Amino acid sequence: MNVTKPAEKPKNLNKSLNYKSCFDIIGPIMIGPSSSHTAGALGIGLAARKLFGGTPNQIMIKYYESFADTHKGHGTDFAIIGGILGLAADDDKVTQSIEIGKKQGIEIQFLEMSEESPVGHANTACVTLSDASHKIHLTGISVGGGTIEVKYIELDGFKVKLHGPLPVLLVINNEEQAMQAFKDTLQKNKIKVNAVSRYVHGKQILFIFDLDSSPIASVKKQLLSLDDTSKIILL
Repeated sequence: MNVTKPAEKPKNLNKSLNYKSCFDIIGPIMIGPSSSHTAGALGIGLAARKLFGGTPNQIMIKYYESFADTHKGHGTDFAIIGGILGLAADDDKVTQSIEIGKKQGIEIQFLEMSEESPVGHANTACVTLSDASHKIHLTGISVGGGTIEVKYIELDGFKVKLHGPLPVLLVINNEEQAMQAFKDTLQKNKIKVNAVSRYVHGKQILFIFDLDSSPIASVKKQLLSLDDTSKIILL
């Protein structure tokens, strides 16, 4: 296992970085070589897996700017696929994730895009996951130290721009009042909600809770099992 160096100072100082804690910029325990291009890429892949709800049959990844230039040499490819397969950042199998995915019959495609990032960041990956029944899209960026932000998602007919760092709680339901239980649970467990966004598509409502901190395991379990009529995703 490689020991990573601290994240390099970004070349473009006009592109803002958004951290919730000083610990966000300390590199995690991980398969190397780069916290931004490996651990961050794995985090983007894992977020896409959570949004999809499991392992897809098809994976298409578009890289922009720095990711497009260096993804092969920096391990971005095997890292992002490792995340999509649900592997941890320090799992030795991460480096074999592409081969593992192909053995499972997953179609994998990497595209190097020549234009600038659609979300204005050098380390951008646009991930599309699909199977016979559904498809999701997620655009994520790696901001250093293994920390990521999800900037854009598409699922169940919703197309939404996200503005803050993770974690976020997504809840889809067709009942407005169903959201109160999630608000109460977060408040009861003293999890600060920075903002709540509401989107409507047909009869479905998507609520996005921007959380100040990631819930502990027991609270995650509460949230994910709170309402069996809702689609609940914690990124």
